[in-house]
Amino acid sequence: MIVCFDIGGTAIKGAGAWSLDDVRPLARRQTPTHDFDAFVLVLKSAIAEIGDAPDCVVLSITGIIDPDTGKSFIANIPCAHDRPLKDGLETALGLPVLIANDADCCALAEYGAGAGRGHRVVFSAILGTGVGGALVVDGKLINSTGGFAGEWGHAPVAATRAGNPPVDLPRFSCGCGLEGCLDAICSARGMEKLHQHLTGKSMAAEDILENWQSGEAEAARTLDVYIDMLSGPLALVVNVTGTTIIPVAGGLSNSSALIDALDAAVRARILRRFPRPLVVQAQCTIEPGLVGAAVLGFDFVGQRAKAL
Repeated sequence: MIVCFDIGGTAIKGAGAWSLDDVRPLARRQTPTHDFDAFVLVLKSAIAEIGDAPDCVVLSITGIIDPDTGKSFIANIPCAHDRPLKDGLETALGLPVLIANDADCCALAEYGAGAGRGHRVVFSAILGTGVGGALVVDGKLINSTGGFAGEWGHAPVAATRAGNPPVDLPRFSCGCGLEGCLDAICSARGMEKLHQHLTGKSMAAEDILENWQSGEAEAARTLDVYIDMLSGPLALVVNVTGTTIIPVAGGLSNSSALIDALDAAVRARILRRFPRPLVVQAQCTIEPGLVGAAVLGFDFVGQRAKAL
């Protein structure tokens, strides 16, 4: 049995997993953000509530583990930030602990129980509050020891001229400290900045998408530029990784029309030709962090059993 946690700055979701088809969530618990002992007690209480003897504990976190130092980068949970979190939790809980980024767990969930089933290489993209991603190859995270692999939203690669006809675009500043990141212009807030730049009007991303699907001209122009900017870098990801499926999660993925349009644009720009959709909506929309954590945990248990 695997104990899974999906940990955010507000709430900790826990579950016991006896198989990928038998993941039993617990009631949410508030995240203690400034007291590490209290943080550990919340995890212990969830483990005790499950009641069975776990093989390991797996955490899906909104942060990164530095592969060189083993220290965590979890800005919204200060008590768990900038410390050797895995070692500390293993000592406190008396169990093996695995930790992965939430986007990584989303990719594992899609590989094990979602749109990525049957595919060797799965790149899971996030389009929502941010632009993120993760890569799974043969059931293994490419960054199994931590790090930033899969973060295609952060690099100064956003086009400064896009759309048909082309329009000049600024290099928007990104929260990571760079300029010209996809995260800054292709996230939900980025789409809103793009629309305001093109039309001078402030509008929520959901309304832009709704107007686009209704045929409104200004929204159509914004989405033409948006899809042009996003599809090129995503096509490069396909060519570099050899992924054969891209499940998309995040708030913007709720628009099936957007995913269909992005799929068509990406498939037109890659070297390999697919007679089927490549960019698809993620299927694990309910607790993908917990499901992905379970996939990671069961793989760990299986590998450990083989080694004995």
